[in-house]
Amino acid sequence: MTAAWVLGDQLSRERGPLADDPDRVLFVEASDFARRRRYHPQKLTLVFAAMRNLADDLRADGVDVVYERADSFGDGLDAYFDAHPGDELVVQRPATHGAADRLRELVDARGGSLRVAENEQFLCSPAAFDEWVDDRDGDAYSHEAFYRWMRRETGYLTTDGDPEGGAWNYDDQNRETPPDDYESPALPDFEYGEHVPEVREWVAEEVDTWGDSEGFGWPVTREHAERALADFLENRLADFGPYEDAMFADDWHLDHSLLSAALNVGLLGPREVVEAAISEYRERDDVPLNSVEGFVRQIVGWREFVRHVYRREMPALADANQLGQSRDLPPLYWDSDATEMECVGSAIERVHDRGYTHHIERLMVLSNFALLYGASPQALNEWFYGGFVDAFHWVVTPNVVGMGSFGTAAFTTKPYAASANYVDRMSDFCAGCQYDPDSTTGANACPFNSLYWDFLTEHEDALRANHRMGLVYGHLDDKRDAGDLAAIRERADDVRSLAESEDL
Repeated sequence: MTAAWVLGDQLSRERGPLADDPDRVLFVEASDFARRRRYHPQKLTLVFAAMRNLADDLRADGVDVVYERADSFGDGLDAYFDAHPGDELVVQRPATHGAADRLRELVDARGGSLRVAENEQFLCSPAAFDEWVDDRDGDAYSHEAFYRWMRRETGYLTTDGDPEGGAWNYDDQNRETPPDDYESPALPDFEYGEHVPEVREWVAEEVDTWGDSEGFGWPVTREHAERALADFLENRLADFGPYEDAMFADDWHLDHSLLSAALNVGLLGPREVVEAAISEYRERDDVPLNSVEGFVRQIVGWREFVRHVYRREMPALADANQLGQSRDLPPLYWDSDATEMECVGSAIERVHDRGYTHHIERLMVLSNFALLYGASPQALNEWFYGGFVDAFHWVVTPNVVGMGSFGTAAFTTKPYAASANYVDRMSDFCAGCQYDPDSTTGANACPFNSLYWDFLTEHEDALRANHRMGLVYGHLDDKRDAGDLAAIRERADDVRSLAESEDL
């Protein structure tokens, strides 16, 4: 018999082996996975509860479900093949580098056979992406070029190959900050049944984690995920675009979809999500093009792009560190009380409480601080991988090592380094912060400012020739000529010392 082996990030009955209505399905809930690193307890609760719920749904439909709770995948396979010798297992190819080979080795060692099917949880196949790269002149990877190609291939928001509205993206309309009295729509509540509290209790008793387990509010069934999608489309899609880059002290989610975790474990598929958003845009007058295009770009463009960059650039990508940064992360990444910086402390607190912040807080606050501080890309990557409910190696590694840390030039052309000016422009954090975003030196100067100029000075040999960095190095020259650089770098050293001593 051929049995479908369902992994914890492939929880779909609409795609992959489960769509073929198999007679038998295998789940292996491996506790060693939970102990591999200090995961957020909500991440573990999400994955294991969603696995158990899907198994229940399959059993209710008469499917023979084998659910092995074991220390390891190997132990789970031992139990499975003892009871079902001779079965062939079929699994979607995992997105994580090397995982398919490791699973095959485990099955082969137990006398079984494993067929690895194409992963259907993405829109662009490996063959299609590789052909696109091979046909390109110049840079192998360009997200903008890939995004336009995907829009044409799918027909999403295009007419005869041209972009709807005349532009491929509307970033210039998506950089607004909400008014002071803005209140984003309330989020849906989910009824969880027995599995969420059971898994949460097990995690609390058996696993070393970081974060709050009690604020759990994530979809763990297909029905939950469909409700989450419908709620976003009805209540938040219209304002998603204008405020997608904004950060608000009193609102942790604004109008973001909060669908990344459901997408990344397979409860939703990218095609259904994108097509539902486009349908909503077509049917309503209050959903602007810039909102739906920004949402489509996140999924059809960026999510697909980083999956394939990861696939092609591993394993070197995970170890990349072209700037040679080597500091450990400061303690504030595990304790928001270790800093008085409103933006950083708030982002850390949001990760602790929910395993989530949106993409700008991830890139321009959490990653930016680590980059300017001099943290190694691998230290930051490990923190992100453990701390976020939607984190899987294929998506975290290119985003953190590439975008957040500029550890590789494979697909990033400049570091996303910024001073306090960016945070002040895109948020209301600075108004309530003890640090002055307009000052670079002195005890009350925002740490981002001195760290920013110190970073540019430290890596001047590597970055000055970058054609996208010419303007900022002109400003650095002005500070050097004015004799200000020594004091700025001294302040940066003080900032690092304060961060290390949990007194920033």
